[in-house]
Amino acid sequence: MKSIIFELEQLSYGYIDGGKKRLILNDLSFQFEKGRFYTILGPSGSGKTTLLALASALDAPENGRVIYNGEDIKKIGYTKFRRNNMAIIFQKYNLIDYLTGMENVESNLMIMDQKFTKNRKEIAYQILSSMGIVQTKADRRVTKLSGGEQQRVAIARALAKDVDLILGDEPTGALDTATAREIIDLFKRLAHDYGKTIILVTHSDEVARNSDISLRLHEGKLVVDYGE
Repeated sequence: MKSIIFELEQLSYGYIDGGKKRLILNDLSFQFEKGRFYTILGPSGSGKTTLLALASALDAPENGRVIYNGEDIKKIGYTKFRRNNMAIIFQKYNLIDYLTGMENVESNLMIMDQKFTKNRKEIAYQILSSMGIVQTKADRRVTKLSGGEQQRVAIARALAKDVDLILGDEPTGALDTATAREIIDLFKRLAHDYGKTIILVTHSDEVARNSDISLRLHEGKLVVDYGE
């Protein structure tokens, strides 16, 4: 039986271009299951960035709803949804560059509505270790880490929020091929072993091939490239 955790329902969004309305997303609907790894492909200008902004509650659709665990995120509250129910991983890592890896992860534990008061550092080290970052590296400023290590820290920071929905904006785009494959394997493990729902926007066909379900933005709608 499918367990739907996240749903885009009849989303529409457009811009005024040359005095005319141009629909970027047109009555777009899709349901995402818990514990699956999804990718979204599409050329520049197809609406991937817009879709990610709506999915992460950084913008609101003109029409339609974004639903998390059966509830409209507008009702949950956009700020509360972003803080407590989802995490996002960026291509450029978006880490706090004057902090160590551990401190970056700890910072997400501090903003959650959870009582991690005494053992935040220990939890941060454990999460980083599970991502392949040993304590000696976790204690370095993130600017002293390699690109792949910084992306692992970014993933660990997302995991520190202990949420079921993780969104990614080209998270492997700045990495070399070997490191990108390692990060893809991490995403697959998070989905299949830890029940996370992973949705990545990407230009990479290789990333898409390694996902459970590959989607493509076409004429304002999401269509399945391959997968169930």
